[in-house]
Amino acid sequence: MAIDDPVRGSTDTPEASAAPEKRSTWSALRPLVLRLHFYAGILIAPLLLVAATSGLLYALSFQAEKIVYSRELTTDVGERKLPLDSQVAAARKAHPEGTVTAVWPSADDGATTRVLMSSPAVEEGKSLAVFVDPYTAGIRGELPSYGSSGALPLRTWIDELHRDLHLGDLGRNYSELAASWLWVVALGGLLLWFGRKRASKRALLVPERGAKGRRRTLSWHGSVGLWAVAGLVLLSATGLTWSKYAGENIGAVQDQLGGATPVVSATLDGAAADGGGHEGHGDGGHGGARQGADIGIDNAVAAAAGVGMEGRISVILPAEGSGYVVKETDATFPVHLDSVAIDPADARIMDELRFADYPLLAKLTRFGIDAHMGVLFGLVNQLVLAALMVALIMLIVWGYRMWWQRRPTRDRQSGAGDAAGTPSGGSFRFGRPVPRGAWRRVPVTAMTPLAAVTVLVGWFVPMLGISLLVFLAVDIALGLVARARRRSPAA
Repeated sequence: MAIDDPVRGSTDTPEASAAPEKRSTWSALRPLVLRLHFYAGILIAPLLLVAATSGLLYALSFQAEKIVYSRELTTDVGERKLPLDSQVAAARKAHPEGTVTAVWPSADDGATTRVLMSSPAVEEGKSLAVFVDPYTAGIRGELPSYGSSGALPLRTWIDELHRDLHLGDLGRNYSELAASWLWVVALGGLLLWFGRKRASKRALLVPERGAKGRRRTLSWHGSVGLWAVAGLVLLSATGLTWSKYAGENIGAVQDQLGGATPVVSATLDGAAADGGGHEGHGDGGHGGARQGADIGIDNAVAAAAGVGMEGRISVILPAEGSGYVVKETDATFPVHLDSVAIDPADARIMDELRFADYPLLAKLTRFGIDAHMGVLFGLVNQLVLAALMVALIMLIVWGYRMWWQRRPTRDRQSGAGDAAGTPSGGSFRFGRPVPRGAWRRVPVTAMTPLAAVTVLVGWFVPMLGISLLVFLAVDIALGLVARARRRSPAA
């Protein structure tokens, strides 16, 4: 993700630099890619730096949550666990103002049961999680809970920082803009890195030994970027699925391809079917108490266990017109994400949905999102995410360092000035961009399909298209200003 890279002198050895560059489509495209990389690095890198820093904190928040909220999440192991009905009754007694919507039974020895409530004590879109000791029905605490992964206040705060800077819908533009450009900058940097001439293949994969100055910075930047590019592109793609504008387009295409995520139907008497969702959506649509016969949560769990629903589960309580929904929630690979709907009157299995029956595209979407969230492979996933975020932060720092190392200095002064039209006096001390007009060197046979693809991608990913037009406008304006200065008597 190099912010700046010279058009000339891009080889690693003097002999290679002296050799004339072979005319090819790539040699014509390279200056254009460099200039786009330059603008994206200068203007988008600050957003990427914020996203990477908050993403690093989010990756570490899973383990931090276990420490900070250890009292609520854990308890002493007793002789036997009480029925869930007793645990839910204790939560209701402690918070009579709330309405129980879902229950996460204790899955491990020493883990508490989480009873989720809709309550005026928490803001809209979140649930009140009451933590119950499964051995004594004692209340261990209560905390706001957010999303299908049950994020507690620490992780929720970091998640909102990463998603929208705590600015709501306005702040979501920042994260969508960062995700829209991350894959472009990463793949562009990959092309530039592979397109360089080097003395050995080793210099492609690891930093060059003995290099100094800007060459050393570029060596570290390029080799680390090569190892990180696949993960960065995956994070960009999955991040866009949550975005406001590109996310709608992605969802529409997924539906047209038959890859929509299916939901189990818990409908009674024609009521709306139950549905789940990704992080940021609710824990279920059941908010009101159901009238009529009710087998109770323990019998519902037993009925679900009879068809293989075991381990980590979430039980969504029935509302008027709907039944119990029992979902497996173990997203750690290999995943256990089956779900079943149960009639609250007689424990009849109303509907079953096995993850194995999901459309392939829905499975891949789920895997990608869970990997982005750091839950697909548990702690390993979180450590990989943390490493990727550290790599992205360093790539940005190295990029800006290269930009600074290319600034005009007294040692580099010459009578002709620099390649970007900067006077040789050195009054402009920032890094030099790639010279303008690179697109004119691209053959029409390559420029036409490139322009068509750019327009299509810009329409599909609107924040990318709009910002690209802004880059073009800025580039034209700077060119006009530079031309006016050259024509003025003072120049």
